[in-house]
Parts: sequence; structure tokens; C-alpha cells
Amino acid sequence: MVSFAPQSYRYYAFVCIAVLNVLPADRLTASELHLGGATTSITPDGPVALSGQMHTRIARSVDSPVTATALALESREGDMVLDQAIMVSCDLVAIREGILEMVRQRIQDRLPGFDVSKLVMNATHTHTAPVMREGVYDLPAEGVMQPSEYAEFLADRVADIAVSAWQSRQPGSVGWGLGHAVVAHNRRSTYSDGTAQMYGATNRADFRGIEGYEDHGVEVLCFWDGQGKLIATAINIACPSQEVEGGSAVNADFWHTVRQSLRAKYGDELLVLAWTGAAGDQSPHLMFRKDAEERMRKLRGLTRLEELSRRIVAAWEEAYAGASQERHADAVLVHKVKTIDLPERMVTRDEVFALRAKVADLSNDPTKKTWRFWHQSAIDRFERQQAEELRPFQMELHVIRLGDIAIATNQFELFTDFGIEMKARSPALQTFIIQLAGPGTYIPSQRAARGGGYSAIVESNHVGPEGGQALTDQTVEVLGSLWPTN
Repeated sequence: MVSFAPQSYRYYAFVCIAVLNVLPADRLTASELHLGGATTSITPDGPVALSGQMHTRIARSVDSPVTATALALESREGDMVLDQAIMVSCDLVAIREGILEMVRQRIQDRLPGFDVSKLVMNATHTHTAPVMREGVYDLPAEGVMQPSEYAEFLADRVADIAVSAWQSRQPGSVGWGLGHAVVAHNRRSTYSDGTAQMYGATNRADFRGIEGYEDHGVEVLCFWDGQGKLIATAINIACPSQEVEGGSAVNADFWHTVRQSLRAKYGDELLVLAWTGAAGDQSPHLMFRKDAEERMRKLRGLTRLEELSRRIVAAWEEAYAGASQERHADAVLVHKVKTIDLPERMVTRDEVFALRAKVADLSNDPTKKTWRFWHQSAIDRFERQQAEELRPFQMELHVIRLGDIAIATNQFELFTDFGIEMKARSPALQTFIIQLAGPGTYIPSQRAARGGGYSAIVESNHVGPEGGQALTDQTVEVLGSLWPTN
């Protein structure tokens, strides 16, 4: 089992695979793909504020280390490089503004042969990882790592594993598979008056149902080195890792338990990339049948994190059994990066009137600073809107073809309806959706916006349902360009 001591900075680099890329969109050619990987702890060695709640929490202990894992891919035809990617999965609540740029700056001179625009980072959305933004919480000036200090610490660590992963790349093979596990539950209850509420009570007389769909697919990629040893896997689940979100210790949530379980069977050096699918309206928290679920968990003698891990690992084994039968050393690799424009969600006069009243009520309570900041951001958007200063929201989109499968990223907590639509409309055999490849705010579905409630109201959204549809349409368009029909 790989040990990540919070006080030490250790990373492990491993070699793997190669897949392929594209020339123009109408000529896809198989070639040799090279792969490398590395992982490191991103847990600071002292007290740190935790992100993910509206109140300040200072972590002075570590339940499980938060980590970052890098996977580097490069396709070659002889000595000619066709395409490349470095993907970094992080046990964080989001990839906050500026973090990706900091990492790219740090690797640019160290990796002269790599196009830094093809480095992408994603977060697992654990709510028990360090804060990266200044001014959101009231923090003591001393004795706690400040958010800007942690951002520098994080960027240094991630840059080092990105470089190590890239420098260790060697030929290998890749396979893909699909399993199923009940991990996510739609967390929005609906009521007879048409309203919805995140984690709303389901035992009320006016409860009418759970609002949206759940995606229980467990999408898996497996990577083997030239000798046939499994060295890395990527696991894509449409569920954020926030089972222990209210805690006050650093914790990677269920992904830590998943990594422990897989490494116990497949080797301490196995790299596990955690990819959260479109899951803005999902969580691992139970919404109904809670007593029966808890009884069965206790009868199995498992903690809740162990129960979730048991399900994920069982689904991974199903997928691995299929993936290992079809290993591709010559799969196509194509990586497209595109900045897309999305419409911002407009703030109405009625909404801003209510928001101003809320800010006024909170202005004299220093413990409500985060709530005040949250409401004020929507007021600021209304004022830009009135001054005709609103511009399209810009997002960096990554779309990758890897053999028969596709990978598409977004920076949001994207409601599952949009992820299902992307997968259903995609030309790929199997499509991996990775959310929180950026700062992250919710994008609700139309039905969620009608129901309102946290995650679907204007304070929760920079981009609304119309923007979610635009994101979906543009992602599907790029996916289609990687599977030409003639």
C-alpha cells in the first residue's frame, strides 16, 4: 500500500502506455502511444482551513491524505509526435481560479516538448480538502496555512508530478470497460407546490418524489506497461466524493478507501485517477430507505466509506474483466482544446431585491461572511448586467478520443441530465464526462431551475440551464468531429 505521510513530499512515477492521435479530423491513424504517471500527497504538514461549507473549519488532523495523480499520454508515429495530454486528478473541492495557470507556468520551461495547453486538472469535490481562495473565510493570521500559501504548495506538487509523469512515459497498452454501482443519489426532493430542495425531507406529506435521474455507470480505463503489468486506472463515477463533507479533518473521502482496496490486490504502486462525472444534483448521501440501508451496512461490518468503496471496486472488477480482454497498443489519441462561450444566467429585479435584503441582514454578523459573499456575487452580476457589461462566460473545453472511447471535461458542477445527454448523443462507444476541471459552480437543468432551491437558484449559478444546453451542444459537436463519417 502506498503511504502518503502528510509531513513528507513523496511521489512515485511509473511508466505505462501508448495510444494514438489524429492528423486532420478526416484522417485518423493508429500509432504508438506512450504513457507515464506519478502521484503525490497534497496534504500540508500543519493546520489548514477546509473548503466546502459555509462556515470556517480548521483541520488539525488528517483522517486520510489528499493526493494528486498525473497521467501523461503521447502518441507517436516513429519520431513524430502526433498528440499529447497530461491529466491530473486531485482530491480537492474544485480547481480554483489561477491554479491551472500556476501549474502550467511551472512546467513550461521544464517540459519544452509539451504543449502546456494540454494539461488538464480535475477535482473530486471532497469537502474536506484545503481552501485555495483568500477572503472567503475568516482565518487567524498565524498558526494556519493561508489559502494563497496552499495554492503555491499545491502548484509546486502538481507541477512536479506532471513533469515526472511526462518524463517517465514509455510504450504500453490501454483498455476500457463498464461496470455499475449505486453510489450516487439525486439529492433534490420535490414537493406538491412545485418547489424542490436539496436534501429536503422525504417523509413529509407533501413530498412527491426525487427530482432527477441517477447515472450508476462506472466507466473505467486501464493501462498496462510493455510487460503487461497493470500500472494505472481511471475511474469515472457521476458522484462527488462528499460522504464525510461536514468533518473537520483532512479527508479524501471514499476515493482513499477505493485506492487502498485496489492497491491491496493489484500492487502498492497502482495509480488511480478519480474522475467525477456530471453530478451537480447528486451525492452519496441516502435520501430514503435510510434505516434499511444502514442496517445492511452494519450487518456487513463496514463503515459508510467502506460500503461505498466495496460497491465501486466490485464494479471496477466487472469493467476490468472486459477491458483486460481487449488491450490496445495502437489506439487513436486525439486531444482538442477549445475555449467556448456560454451565456451567463441573468439576475431579475425581483431576485436582486431579495438578495439585497439578505446581504443587509447578514452584514453585521461576521460568522455569516461566506453567505454574504455568496449573495453579493449575484448582486454584482446584476449590476454588470444593468451597465451592459456582461460578457459570455468562457470555459476551456478538453475533448479527447482514445481509441473507441471519448473524454470530455467541464469546469462546473453539471447536473446529471446534461451528462446523460452528452453520453447519449456521443458517437463514441463509451464517453467519460469529467466535471470540476476548473473553479466549479452549479449548472442546473430546466426542471431544477423551475423548482428552485440551493444549487438551482441564481446565487448558485454563473451559468444557467441555457448555458448548460450550449455546453452540451458544443461538446457533442467537438465529439462528432473526432468520429468523421466518411
